[in-house]
Amino acid sequence: MSNKEQVFKEIFQANSKKIYHLCFGYTGDDDAANDLLQETFLKVWQNLEKFRNQAMISTWIYRIAVNTCLTYLKSEKRQAKDELTPNIIENKVEEVSEKQEQIKTLYQCISKLEENERIIITMVMDEVPYPEIAEISGISEGNLRVKIHRIKHKLTELYNEHERL
Repeated sequence: MSNKEQVFKEIFQANSKKIYHLCFGYTGDDDAANDLLQETFLKVWQNLEKFRNQAMISTWIYRIAVNTCLTYLKSEKRQAKDELTPNIIENKVEEVSEKQEQIKTLYQCISKLEENERIIITMVMDEVPYPEIAEISGISEGNLRVKIHRIKHKLTELYNEHERL
């Protein structure tokens, strides 16, 4: 195994779970999230030599993942997919624990947020430090705290609305 392969393997192991969550937050779809995860890490692999430690490597990977997801959302005709999702979910008869149900609901609510809100709240859930979130999203830490508070409020409303249905 080459040095690059070893470094890549370590980077993948350290970041793939977070990036999968990010991709799932955007798509609400397991297959699409896995595709985007692979696409993200393909770009990481291709650009590994170009990475110049100015940012933490996880920040750099998040940026790649976010851009990959945004490109996907622009090319994807979201409407058709959104109309399909509830029926597909209802037709899955398998027993899903209450916690998994809640997580699924949470991600459905996240997918209704604006794109930049989705990125931020996914990183908060993945416990990315605030300074790093501020750097990735390009806003000051002070503004970030206000924004996170608003996003949580909005998410709570969406979640409660969903529970009433």
